[in-house]
Amino acid sequence: MASESGLPSAGQLELISFEIGGQEFCIDIRSVREIGGWTPATQMPHTPSYMLGVINLRGAVMPVIDLRRRLGLGATEVSSRHVIVVIQHGAQLAGVLVDGVQETFQVDASVVQEPPQIETTTSELFVDAIIPIEDRLLSRLVVSALLPAQRLAA
Repeated sequence: MASESGLPSAGQLELISFEIGGQEFCIDIRSVREIGGWTPATQMPHTPSYMLGVINLRGAVMPVIDLRRRLGLGATEVSSRHVIVVIQHGAQLAGVLVDGVQETFQVDASVVQEPPQIETTTSELFVDAIIPIEDRLLSRLVVSALLPAQRLAA
């Protein structure tokens, strides 16, 4: 059951956290299809700066997104220690490049807080909740906002 804010009001959330530029973020574990090591991407022309290109994952060609750049936190200098988290929203798959996966965990939905209302330079909502855990604050990302816009069929 969701509250008026759209945040869950009861129950447990299962999340996965990862690091980007020294900051911790998390997403719902149900959005994650798999986690793998860095695979070089084939660049595509005329794509947004946060798109590193595309990779072929067991027959499925999908975009790879530099999540640091997508969130406006600078560009990632890719190395073999980076990780690609394959996420899915509806039928759309994409790989997001992160510095490293931290942990999967459960948290009671009652601790989830709305992010502060801050004016941004984009109309997209990337963070829909703040989750305080011990001495850390994790920002929960909106998976659909991370994915590149779908191209309309001609």
